[in-house]
Amino acid sequence: MKHNRVNIVTLGCSKNTVDSQKLMRQLAAGGYNVMAESADPADIVIINTCGFIHDAKEESVDTIIRHAEAIRREGRGRLFVMGCLVERYRNELQHELPEVDGWFGVNRPQEVISQLGLAYRQELTGERIFSGPSHYAYLKVSEGCDRTCAFCAIPDIRGRYISAPLEELVEEARLLASQGVKELILIAQDLTLYGTDLYGRQMLPELVRRLAAIDSLEWIRLHYLYPADFPLEILEIMQENPKVCRYIDIPVQHISDRVLKMMRREHDSSGTRRLLADIRRMLPDAAVRTTVIAGHPGETEKDYKELLEFIREYRFERLGAFRYSHEENTHGALNYKDTIPERTKERRVAGIMGLQQEISAARNASMTGKVMKVIIDRREGLFHVGRSQHDSPEVDQEILITTAGNIKPGIFIDVKITGSTEFDLYAEVRQ
Repeated sequence: MKHNRVNIVTLGCSKNTVDSQKLMRQLAAGGYNVMAESADPADIVIINTCGFIHDAKEESVDTIIRHAEAIRREGRGRLFVMGCLVERYRNELQHELPEVDGWFGVNRPQEVISQLGLAYRQELTGERIFSGPSHYAYLKVSEGCDRTCAFCAIPDIRGRYISAPLEELVEEARLLASQGVKELILIAQDLTLYGTDLYGRQMLPELVRRLAAIDSLEWIRLHYLYPADFPLEILEIMQENPKVCRYIDIPVQHISDRVLKMMRREHDSSGTRRLLADIRRMLPDAAVRTTVIAGHPGETEKDYKELLEFIREYRFERLGAFRYSHEENTHGALNYKDTIPERTKERRVAGIMGLQQEISAARNASMTGKVMKVIIDRREGLFHVGRSQHDSPEVDQEILITTAGNIKPGIFIDVKITGSTEFDLYAEVRQ
């Protein structure tokens, strides 16, 4: 191919990362020279966009404009855009950005590949080219979502919940392990529902057991476990199998029954508290990560204070807070008035994160002197940067390890914690 350099730019979540990596494999097999997030000139740029929330949409549009202007300055090159933003706003984007050569929504890799003159290779399904560290990888177990949360546009963007067949996931995991992956991170909009559409029952416990049987995988991590229908069997597996990280990512979003009802969540305050109590009882050393939304329509100051008190009481190891904003075509945007002032929303988010900062600082300070197993991600200045089983890449805190040795990314070592900040730990290699 004469003009065969392709730069793939990925925005948004880890599910997009998986989609881009699989697209890279297909293009490379067809003779293209693929790059990821490269600053080098390329003949073709493909941008995989996010369209989930306002800030992500802005970043996606800005990225498209920046690359379109670069191509115009150079007088050569083609630009293609795919992903969630296109799925939501294709008509508007085509009108506003006519310089883009092709628009593709979600779950349409065949169309992108065809546009570049190739045939989709079914035999490469599950294969990918790593665009970042190769010692951990995301395994996407499903597409879409069947929940109807008032604030969320995912069902509108990605459609109904569709599980990947269990055998295909196990085979993909084996392939990743053979390529050196040590940590496998299971992702979905809702892991708890995995298998219900294909097999008529929750199959996440069976999938996790099958993956844990792959010898060279050392850690298996679970992301996005919905509070309703939570499979308690997963906690038993974590108790029994050290390969399954004691890390539970469970977005509660709120604790006020009034707000949860308006959010159209399928759990209530009492059910949430019972589940979290079960987790603490069965896995007292687990890290529980959650997200909450401040300023949802109908949230009163009393509701907000109830949420603050709940966070203070439970002391989540990891927590993120988001400011509510209307998203087009969601139940919230169509049925509620967004009457809470932005200043009030920002104050509430700041109050939540200030409290979480205090909780994290105290928890981290209590870790001093403890020994833990970590995986090394990279070298950064004077430190090797690693994570414990309680920390997921890119979203959680890191462990900064002082050492004069040459420790390679992807290896596991034992370290002793020597100090801390609110959101990081310092350590030295255990001698």
